[in-house]
Amino acid sequence: MLKLGVSYSPRFENRGLAGRTAQVDRVAKDWEPEMQPEMPEAVIPTHVPANLVKPFPYIFGMTTREEPHRGWAPKVHAEGPDIFYAPHAYPGGSPAWVVRRMDHLREIYFDTDTFSSKDFSPFAKLIGENWTNTPAEVDPPNHAKYRKMANPLFTPKAVSSLDGKIRQYAVDYVEAFRQRGECEFMAEFAFEFPIKVFLELMDFPLDHTRQFLEWEYDLLHASDLGKIAAATRKVVDYLREQIEDRRKSPRDDIISYALAVDVEGAKLNDDELVGFSFNLFIGGLDTVSTNMGLQFAHLAREDGDQEFLRQNPEEIPHAIDELMRAYAAVTTFRTCTRETEFHGVKMMPGDKVAMSTTLAGRDPAEFDNPDKVDFGRRPRHVSFGYGLHTCIGMHLAKREMRIALEEFLGRIPQFSVKPGHQLEYHLGMIQPVTLPLVWDV
Repeated sequence: MLKLGVSYSPRFENRGLAGRTAQVDRVAKDWEPEMQPEMPEAVIPTHVPANLVKPFPYIFGMTTREEPHRGWAPKVHAEGPDIFYAPHAYPGGSPAWVVRRMDHLREIYFDTDTFSSKDFSPFAKLIGENWTNTPAEVDPPNHAKYRKMANPLFTPKAVSSLDGKIRQYAVDYVEAFRQRGECEFMAEFAFEFPIKVFLELMDFPLDHTRQFLEWEYDLLHASDLGKIAAATRKVVDYLREQIEDRRKSPRDDIISYALAVDVEGAKLNDDELVGFSFNLFIGGLDTVSTNMGLQFAHLAREDGDQEFLRQNPEEIPHAIDELMRAYAAVTTFRTCTRETEFHGVKMMPGDKVAMSTTLAGRDPAEFDNPDKVDFGRRPRHVSFGYGLHTCIGMHLAKREMRIALEEFLGRIPQFSVKPGHQLEYHLGMIQPVTLPLVWDV
């Protein structure tokens, strides 16, 4: 085994809810292993050639003031290789193969025999339990039965029934700050608005919003496994309480539905109920917030694109797809199940594979001029996954993003990032830390 040490000592700052985060502003500048943030010494397996060991900039739990999309992704693609082994790509700072090309990602998405979705996240194992995020971490053939069970909840027709409430939530938040001429978009809109929709679906108390945000932050943005484990335990305990409550008093909500539905003639067991509910918690609390933050950050800096959508609101759905390509935020993981050679690279059982939609969305072999945002592009992106594991909540998420843009652009005049503010981003799940916007009243 090779051992790779890293020597760069990051700066730490206390950010309240954001916790203690490391600055990795120099990770991509020189693109050398010693410029990685301070991490445990990595053990490199003997089947990994030394020339394929490369740094991966999108490290869970870190923040940066560099441009993770505009700056880093083009550099990774330009310097290659197509597949490399990153010492600190998986949550907690452990290694994974990184596949940067879109066509290779699509192959992996479909080859569920070789690349398993099981345990792509560390949550259950961190607290010594055996449930899985359902259906996201379930492989065929069992995946189909869980997907069939959940599909009725998230069809376009089903989510369209929420239009009135989603729009009213958006209006309420925008009107709360419209006359001020400014807002901190992440705290005052991007986080709060999708949570209202999630609470509506789950029938959870509205006054739990702040607690959910704190748990969600530690789940998806903390670098310390102890913090991730503690947050996981709190969320799972809460979900078990809610499941037990619905057993006694069923309601018109998702947990009650999961308790009542038959899956191939049987009810979901306790682990299946927890895994299904936990998967909804993760997806419902962060995915829309993250993408909204990146989309509004782009529009705040690109007056032409903002004005185009004001003049052509019917183009908003297409614009969302292009912005999700250009600012893809998610890295998920697969686990290699057997010794295999994938495009000339030997992978062994247990190897993790990082599925970076950020890199795929900026792949120059897939998209002409990938660093240009073009609302006429109509891209086939993988920001909601691909194949059988395409995000089950995709239609709801896109509806929330569309309504948010319609109401914000319809009620707020030309807006921009507050002068003097330097954007900073969480990594892993790439997301603006704060986004102060200003406009004339």
